[in-house]
Amino acid sequence: MENKVTFKINGEHIELLALLKALGIAQTGGHAKMIVDSEEVTRNGITEHRRRAKCIKGDLICVGDQKIQLK
Repeated sequence: MENKVTFKINGEHIELLALLKALGIAQTGGHAKMIVDSEEVTRNGITEHRRRAKCIKGDLICVGDQKIQLK
């Protein structure tokens, strides 16, 4: 069974670090930076290296086996 959640963003985008914290994947901003720096995050199938990447509606963010569909 796949581990997929839907996350509704307010406004046009959410920064990647803020998303990781909002979902509880990262406990702190420093932890979120470590997750991104360790190349554990993909955005629409491509490894995301930018900590402040602007994630938009329709993006699929994957962190390990966790999948987040942005709405």
